[in-house]
Amino acid sequence: MSLKVDDRDRAIIAATQAGLPLVPDPWAEIARQTGMSRQEVLDRLRSMSERGVIRRVGLVPNHYKLGWMANGMSVWDIPDDMVDELGRKVGDLPFVTHCYLRPRSLPEWPYNLFAMVHGRTRAEVEGKVGRIAMILSPHFRAFDVLYSTRILKKAGLRISPDVARIPHGSKV
Repeated sequence: MSLKVDDRDRAIIAATQAGLPLVPDPWAEIARQTGMSRQEVLDRLRSMSERGVIRRVGLVPNHYKLGWMANGMSVWDIPDDMVDELGRKVGDLPFVTHCYLRPRSLPEWPYNLFAMVHGRTRAEVEGKVGRIAMILSPHFRAFDVLYSTRILKKAGLRISPDVARIPHGSKV
């Protein structure tokens, strides 16, 4: 698997990393911006995904602007030998946007399963957390919900426009 990218791949990355254009056909707009055909843009994105250059093209919503003001990370103390099985069940819930395993930091932090839940109110989040508790019962020993107070990050790694124009293998 090759992680090498050429100038055309870099141009696509630079044109898409801040978000897709809000137009009826964003791929045609990216093609116009990069001087490629729409099909070449799609083929190159598919190739970069298959090679592991990019992981995905996905939506990164601003939950606050969408009215989802109560955003709670539920944290659970689950027996280590059950966390994979139970984590899959929690991650499959339609209202869980992130679900993952994290190391404990005993004795202060006993939690190893994390599941992000969004809602318009804390009561809505607590109802959803209650549904998670039903799935995890009787296996969880403790849990908590940590509510967001602000957005810390809404973007991935960025390639600067200057780097996007430097031929692969050139020294910066």
